[in-house]
Amino acid sequence: MELPEITSKLLAAKKAKRMTFADIGKALGKDECWVAALFYCQAKATEEETCKLAKLLELPCEELKVLADFPTKGLGPVVPTDPLIYRLYEFIQVYGMPIKAVVHEKFGDGIMSLIDFSVHVDKEQDPKGDRVNITMSGKFLPYKVW
Repeated sequence: MELPEITSKLLAAKKAKRMTFADIGKALGKDECWVAALFYCQAKATEEETCKLAKLLELPCEELKVLADFPTKGLGPVVPTDPLIYRLYEFIQVYGMPIKAVVHEKFGDGIMSLIDFSVHVDKEQDPKGDRVNITMSGKFLPYKVW
């Protein structure tokens, strides 16, 4: 997958500063997953946030103004080839319909918003091997009946 030029610059600056997404999130007052989404041009920052990020990473503020533009959402081909991203895709293929059925039983006919949404990734210690814990929280939006 080809990354946007700004993504490559941001990732290089993050690496040079030896910072994590959590470090940057703390400095910006944002969640680490939101910061990562911003780096990959999947979130929109304010101009103030872009300049704060530029200062933090020692990049020209003008270069990061593109992060304040409305992003085009979605990355890569229809079926992702990166193994971790593919497993998330596989998760939806396998568990998407069962989760949809449970959501409808609990909430009724509607969707989970990705506009009013948050996601958090945690590392869960386990003696059999560390586990990835992903928590998604989206507002339920019922379909309108007219």
